Amino acid sequence: MDYWPIGMAVALGLLLCGVPIAFALTGVGVIGVATLIGWTPALSLLGTTFFDTGRDYSLSVLPLFLMMGNFVVQSGIASELYTAAYAWLRHRKGGLATATVIACGAFSSVCGSSMATAATMTRIALPSMRRFGYPDQLSTASIAAGGTLGILIPPSVILVFYGIMTQQDIGKLFLAGLIPGIIGIVFYSVAVRLSIRWQKLDLPVESKLPLMDRLRALKGTAGALALFVFVMGGIYLGVFTPTESAGMGAGGAFLLVVLSGKFTWDGLVSVLYDTMKTTAMMFFILFGALTFTNYVNMSGMTNDIQTFLSLFGGTPLVTILVILCIYLVLGCVLESLSMIMLTVPVFYPIVAAQGIDLIWFGIFVVMVTEISYITPPVGMNAFVLRSVVPDVRLSTIFRGLGPFVLMDVARVALLTIFPAIVLFLT
Repeated sequence: MDYWPIGMAVALGLLLCGVPIAFALTGVGVIGVATLIGWTPALSLLGTTFFDTGRDYSLSVLPLFLMMGNFVVQSGIASELYTAAYAWLRHRKGGLATATVIACGAFSSVCGSSMATAATMTRIALPSMRRFGYPDQLSTASIAAGGTLGILIPPSVILVFYGIMTQQDIGKLFLAGLIPGIIGIVFYSVAVRLSIRWQKLDLPVESKLPLMDRLRALKGTAGALALFVFVMGGIYLGVFTPTESAGMGAGGAFLLVVLSGKFTWDGLVSVLYDTMKTTAMMFFILFGALTFTNYVNMSGMTNDIQTFLSLFGGTPLVTILVILCIYLVLGCVLESLSMIMLTVPVFYPIVAAQGIDLIWFGIFVVMVTEISYITPPVGMNAFVLRSVVPDVRLSTIFRGLGPFVLMDVARVALLTIFPAIVLFLT
């Protein structure tokens, strides 16, 4: 008898009940394996998984990139990025909202966190948009949507997780996320224009700045650009590995803080503490996901799902469409990290068996789960904005996100039809 449907149902139920991801996946994984091979080997496998994974050198990329992101937030570079973007777009209708999207994309390229991007840009961009008469519906939506780029544009913690779980090259995943991330910025800029048209907004514009003034505005972004080119260029040219690039990036971000004049010992302690706390949480989540993967591999779940998909034709396109539908449904009840940790162990052997490139599939999964950040009822970025500006209703934020979700779906469709766009740099 196949027990895996019970295991999947229990895992999903625990997550929906608010049980931490690490505990839910570890518990189901251990109990599931124990029902198949006994408690003694199951507990032995648990210890081996935790010990061997914990001392894996490649895993050091995670705390180093987290430290890099924390230093970037402390450097205050987000406001410089926003100022520069607005200097080039102030004469266009909706220029503030478009500048917010671009600044979010640029900031996420050196931060790596969607929620950190959303929280930081809310404090910087929302007051300006309110001052110029932008409705909260458009303002908050542009910030929440722009913040989702943090899990796609490298360095991305989610891509690190995916690479470790599927044993894919993290450097190639980072490079593969670049073009889809840029396309995301372009599509979200289109969504701003659609929002203005659909809401029939008459937004103010300012006079166009002279070229020299616009070029001067870019001066403050030099540090972020240099850091991004240094980290990604080093990976692309093979100068250093992703793990080495994480260390270099953390050092470069620390240098940015020092050069910006915002270094304090209290700030350093805060960055180190936040990095340690988040790293411990992320490690337990990853260990839990790998324990759950052991259960998936032993239970025959993959073969059963492949048999089910064959009823619909079993072609790669059908497989991707079915997986897409599953993610869209799960996105209504789970946040992105839970979805990825629960589903990637199940799906990646299936897509690999059908010859689908796992680098492309990783970007596909991240793009689809990005949608969960901005869709009700658990859109995390919407809740982040709500916590920063409690006077804005969640319903207002979600209503404004409609065009952005539409553009997300269009982007997923484009990169599914033309997968070479994702793999071009790899």
